[in-house]
Amino acid sequence: MFIFATKYKYFEAMKMKLFLIAALAWISLGAMAQRTERRLDHVEPRNVQVFDHQDVTQKFQSHWFLNLQGGAQYTLTDAKFSDLLSPNVQAAIGYQFSPVFGIRLAANGWQSKGAFEEGPDYKFKYVAGNLDFLFNLSNLFCGWNPDRALNVIAFVGGGANIGFDNDEANSLLAKGYRLDNIWDGTKRRSTGRAGLQLDFRLSESVGLLLEGNANAVSDYYNSKQSGNADWYFNALAGLRINLGKARATETHDVYRDVVVYDSIYKIVEIEDPVEIVDPIPPIRRDIFFQRNKTNIEYTEAPKIQDLAEYLDKHPRATVEITGYADVQTGNAKINDRLAAQRADVVVKALIEEYGISADRITWDSKGDRVQPFAENDLNRVSICITSEKLP
Repeated sequence: MFIFATKYKYFEAMKMKLFLIAALAWISLGAMAQRTERRLDHVEPRNVQVFDHQDVTQKFQSHWFLNLQGGAQYTLTDAKFSDLLSPNVQAAIGYQFSPVFGIRLAANGWQSKGAFEEGPDYKFKYVAGNLDFLFNLSNLFCGWNPDRALNVIAFVGGGANIGFDNDEANSLLAKGYRLDNIWDGTKRRSTGRAGLQLDFRLSESVGLLLEGNANAVSDYYNSKQSGNADWYFNALAGLRINLGKARATETHDVYRDVVVYDSIYKIVEIEDPVEIVDPIPPIRRDIFFQRNKTNIEYTEAPKIQDLAEYLDKHPRATVEITGYADVQTGNAKINDRLAAQRADVVVKALIEEYGISADRITWDSKGDRVQPFAENDLNRVSICITSEKLP
């Protein structure tokens, strides 16, 4: 029994020693074990394309049009002006090929007059068909503008004039009046003409059209002999009606490059568990400025206080400050100065107002060369990003 008890105590002592050795080995291995942690290494800028706006452009579109006009005619001869006025109408169908050039086929007519200087007047009827070539002088010299209030249009053309119902002239001939170029029945003559139009825009499809034209025909037109061409002049008012769309609208999506910031982390091996320090979470504050201003608004001052409190709380943290200017205001030289001053004023506030050491602050400026935000007004900014200074 004694030997058994002695052996039992021996085995119990050996068991305790083995347990202590295993425990010491486990503690030693735990002390030598390494840990890995993910820590912020730096903030890296990256260009991305974002939708900015839509460009809307207007493009000329060829189209048909209609002219409907009425007015008065004056036939040139040796008599009083008031004795030679007669009614006149005109209708035309045309096609506008380009902002400057168009053509039309016009039917013009009703009544013309002749008269003697000391004697009676007489009237006869006519209808004339003309092919006119139109030139929009406003678009030619000032550029195409579909919303222009007034367009000035010149035209030249020619065609045929058909006179008829000349009974009053023939009755005067029978009474002894001298009409050397008298005609009866129907008389056909070639004609040439030129004129000017004033087109006042009333709507997308309708314009008020004022027109004056001069027409030359043969000496036989008014039955009197003058030895040169006969002339009649028309003054007309009416409407120009576009029969199709005169312009097309095109839209294009416009994208722009903006800078975004990616946080880049690295894996750090920690050998001594006692020395392990949790990574400091970074913060970002965007200090916005008014147009052409570099002073800190009262609404933005709390953001600088946030940065100062963060740097006080985390002695290993540093901050990088970058100034920007928006590209739609000023020019590159002015914007370089504004961006630098916007960064500088934040640096001075941290140092002078909150006592942050200058060696914990780095700053830069990008002018308007980089636009961190898609909305233009937000780019008047100083972007402040903290990072951890690793031991």
